[in-house]
Amino acid sequence: MVDLLDLSSDSVYRRIRGEKPITLPELKKICERYKISLDQVLQLQNESVVFQAPEINQLSNDFEDYLRKMCSMIKSFNSFHERRMLYFCKDMIFFHFYLFPEIAAFKTFFWVKTIKNYPEYNNKTFSLAEYPFTECFTIGQEIIKEYNNIPSLELWNVESINSTISQVQYYKDAGIFRSDADFEAVVDSFEKCLDHLQLQAEKGVKFMPGASDLAYKSPLQFYVNEVVLGTNTIFVELDGLKHSILTYNVLSYLITKDPRFNAHSFANFHTLVSRSTLISGTGEKERHKFFKYLKDKLQQLRK
Repeated sequence: MVDLLDLSSDSVYRRIRGEKPITLPELKKICERYKISLDQVLQLQNESVVFQAPEINQLSNDFEDYLRKMCSMIKSFNSFHERRMLYFCKDMIFFHFYLFPEIAAFKTFFWVKTIKNYPEYNNKTFSLAEYPFTECFTIGQEIIKEYNNIPSLELWNVESINSTISQVQYYKDAGIFRSDADFEAVVDSFEKCLDHLQLQAEKGVKFMPGASDLAYKSPLQFYVNEVVLGTNTIFVELDGLKHSILTYNVLSYLITKDPRFNAHSFANFHTLVSRSTLISGTGEKERHKFFKYLKDKLQQLRK
């Protein structure tokens, strides 16, 4: 603190003891050093909510780096003794696409070409042979393994796979698939994802594809709401502390620990859950109906 504020030890101790007030320039240095907001320090009870935007000062646009940071964030969740994740799905959960390599390669290609707008991909067509994105798949698998260690509740809607179906259809119609074989492999891989998610919902736990019962991880509560489309918002409870993670610009996210915001957000989420149908563990008829609807939409894509 002496070096940070460029003060003598005696001056610092006088501020700590409250004998001398901290000046605004000094407070600014402390906030910048420890990456905290002045609103948080002063605990201002206004209508402002403080969010962290991890990518806001990031110079690199590397997608592998993006995945590594996401993996690091979810690993940090597992460092807490009591942890729980609530996911309000608009689309299929981001890292579920890394369950199988072909759909993982397609989604990665789509994100870097169409969302991130990498210049080198402007005139590229998609080929599994040329763009396997092996390193991204490896990191994505690690993210899923970390996620599987967190008890979670997912709130889905029948429209949750629409965006991916539209993306595949668009690339097919625009001739961006290098071959029909690439298209078929991606659709087959997507169907495997849905099969695995259905199996997880049936068991009521999360696990990697092909894993034995001994490898089953944390419990999964899988709900379906037929009337409300989600927002891809993640709510996390870590040793009693609530966090909200909101998405923007498709892939970027904002994080807040604001207790007022989280109190409202968590309450609203649980209200929606109370008006939804649980299809994990029990509810075999509704579970079969839900996944059949999704797979029927996928079959329409094949045709």
